[in-house]
Amino acid sequence: MTDFTPPLQDFRFLIHDVIGIDTLASLPAFTEISPDLVDAILEEAGKFASSVLAPLNRVGDQEGATLLSDGTVRTPTGWKEAYAQFCDGGWQGISAPEANGGMGLPILLGACVAEMWQSANMAFALCPMLTAGAIEALTIHGTSQQRALYLSRLVSGEWTGTMNLTEPQAGSDLSKVRTMAVPQNDGSYAISGQKIYITYGDHEMTENIVHLVLARTPGAPDGVKGISLFIVPKFLVSETGEIGKRNDVSCVSLEHKLGIHASPTAVLSFGDQSGAIGYLVGEEGNGLACMFTMMNNARLAVGQQGVAISERAYQQALAYSHQRKQGKASTGDDAPIIMHGDVQRMLMRMRSSTEAARALSLYAATQLDIAHHEIDENLRTAAKARADLLIPLVKAWSTDLGVDNASLGIQVHGGMGFIEETGAAQHLRDARIAPIYEGTNGIQALDFIGRKVLRDQAHALNALISDARATVETALSTEPNNRPLKTAANQLKTALSQLGESTDLVLDRCNKDSEMAQALASPYLRQAALCISGWLMLRALMAASNAPEPSDFLWRKISSCHFFFSQLLPEAAFVAAQIANCDTAELHETQPLF
Repeated sequence: MTDFTPPLQDFRFLIHDVIGIDTLASLPAFTEISPDLVDAILEEAGKFASSVLAPLNRVGDQEGATLLSDGTVRTPTGWKEAYAQFCDGGWQGISAPEANGGMGLPILLGACVAEMWQSANMAFALCPMLTAGAIEALTIHGTSQQRALYLSRLVSGEWTGTMNLTEPQAGSDLSKVRTMAVPQNDGSYAISGQKIYITYGDHEMTENIVHLVLARTPGAPDGVKGISLFIVPKFLVSETGEIGKRNDVSCVSLEHKLGIHASPTAVLSFGDQSGAIGYLVGEEGNGLACMFTMMNNARLAVGQQGVAISERAYQQALAYSHQRKQGKASTGDDAPIIMHGDVQRMLMRMRSSTEAARALSLYAATQLDIAHHEIDENLRTAAKARADLLIPLVKAWSTDLGVDNASLGIQVHGGMGFIEETGAAQHLRDARIAPIYEGTNGIQALDFIGRKVLRDQAHALNALISDARATVETALSTEPNNRPLKTAANQLKTALSQLGESTDLVLDRCNKDSEMAQALASPYLRQAALCISGWLMLRALMAASNAPEPSDFLWRKISSCHFFFSQLLPEAAFVAAQIANCDTAELHETQPLF
């Protein structure tokens, strides 16, 4: 299936009526943002996603990226031309600073656009996703010379960026990175080592690729404190940006993957000859902190991949359910399967969870905008803390949903879903990587419980819970005669109370025994994600219910919200019970478990 309809109405509804464009328009950087501008950007991005990227999704899956005998990598048919159109539209720099050639638009708007790229063609969208992370890392940590040389070319899409972290022996444990960076007399470094799983590590779509590489300098301490970050371009460039000779970087192989076949996932070798030439970013030993700037950006984007695949799988399943006839209608005629209750249940679950995860991801993007541009230091600090809190939720919960919903999409298709020709299976194969890369979802859960809750003793989370409770009270006091809304508000009130109880339990048990975090992290993250997305769904339900003339879209939104509160939010109580049932005695069981 090549058809994809961008969910523009939902984007507009969330931006204008749930999150509120005024939130950003009040910031000095975005005073010129207007509803008309937002709608125009979304409209144009949607056209590109549906007409250019979506038709290539199946082509890319079937052809894949190819490593040729001369060591060069070729992307599938149409990829290079689509990327040129992408650059012509200026899409790479949508949220990049205008000083570097970008549009200077909010991260919120860039997130909406990025979700459309990922829905239309996840394998293609991975390339600009990594480049966006490189742009942010160099914007914050690069020298003025590095920013002048690289940023404008990355922002325009003329060059692309990569993130080189892990190695064969390291996996997710970056303390085991062995790639070396030896200082040279001219201030550069000679880089040698091998990196694996490098997304778009080589390709022919642009004339240069800017690799950001983690490596150790001689005498650096063991562990993550000894890691530094380096720019290692595929082709060396002059001070004015002219392309020079090939750097000592080569693509050794491309991984043979379950999905995202068109995205070249490379094994890169640095320094096989005389040493690849690299340039230090930030200070020596501070590489992981610099790279986390890029990783944080990428984790939000990967969470959006879960939302995006959910949307694409839902659209395909919905279309198929209208076409496929099986069973009898009340009239005795053959009925499309959408008439069957269990198919409706699966479709509603897909749609409702996707909309909840979308709201969560866009709210997180808004907090990043405030953290970057708010004048008031206290508000800026609070927004950063909230964004940091939300990003592991977006990454982990949304990508798990992406897998679940892609699987449900296959189920709606029945046996035909298991057949590659329908395209339903591709969504599941593509979605399966998202819970793994940019930090597995288990790592996200540990980050959430450790760095985001235990570190400040749940101060940021409790502030968010307090805001959610205030919305509940508003709903109960201003809409007393709206029984369905009152029911939803009370359901969320109960869920938030349970989240508060779980938080107290987590603090108590983990403060007594730090090992408890390992057992509690994953269910606790899921509970928090359900409750916080439930808060946003309540805000959506209030906005949709109060519309003077509800449209078909708003009636569907109301139905989706009610399904969330009746069928999805109760899962928070289930994981709350899991958390309560996990105690220290079980964790330190003396008998062997495996």
